[in-house]
Amino acid sequence: MLREKILDLKEKITQMALLVEEMLEDAKRGLVEKDRDLLLKIIEKKEPVVNAMEVEIDEFCTELIALYEPKASDLRLILTALKMNNDLERIADHAVNISESALFLIERPQVKPLIDIPRMADEAIEMIRESITAFLERDTDRARKVLKRDDIVDNLRDQIIRELVTYMASDPKTIERALELIRIAHNLERAADLTTNLCEDVIFMVEGKIVKHGLGREGETGG
Repeated sequence: MLREKILDLKEKITQMALLVEEMLEDAKRGLVEKDRDLLLKIIEKKEPVVNAMEVEIDEFCTELIALYEPKASDLRLILTALKMNNDLERIADHAVNISESALFLIERPQVKPLIDIPRMADEAIEMIRESITAFLERDTDRARKVLKRDDIVDNLRDQIIRELVTYMASDPKTIERALELIRIAHNLERAADLTTNLCEDVIFMVEGKIVKHGLGREGETGG
């Protein structure tokens, strides 16, 4: 019975991850294509669904622990799902923040062509996709590769900020719009950071190792 419940839990986490990934993709598209309806759908329709899913998964995990008293690897999987559930909901919050900034920006002239922000979004989306695959396949090598990709997102954020600071300095009329673009970059960077949490959780689930603050600091846990 516990085996079946764990399969159900994996399916619930997968569905939530797919929705969160979709929200980030739609936020990017809404900004690039100036699609107000798509952006509003993220805020008004999709975020409430993610919030409801988070509560459902949290209750489901709590019930599994209470009813089945899982041990060792099963317990680690359930605890991993609990943490991933929380981080996925937080990524969805960042997608909402991006959508809010995009709604402001699409009504105004562009500060500069949108090149690096879509690249950032694509990278964060791919990191989510890979982290969930790592979770489902218990693939710690894949998880570690995702951890390394976080540097790509950080570098893109830094480049975006440098360019926008130059624009603001040369033309104060761009400041408000540039700050919203910087806000989007920060939210994408935070989404990617949360994705590294997912991968750290996968490593804990499979190997029983706690991985924090980069690949060089792994500590053994019991079990």
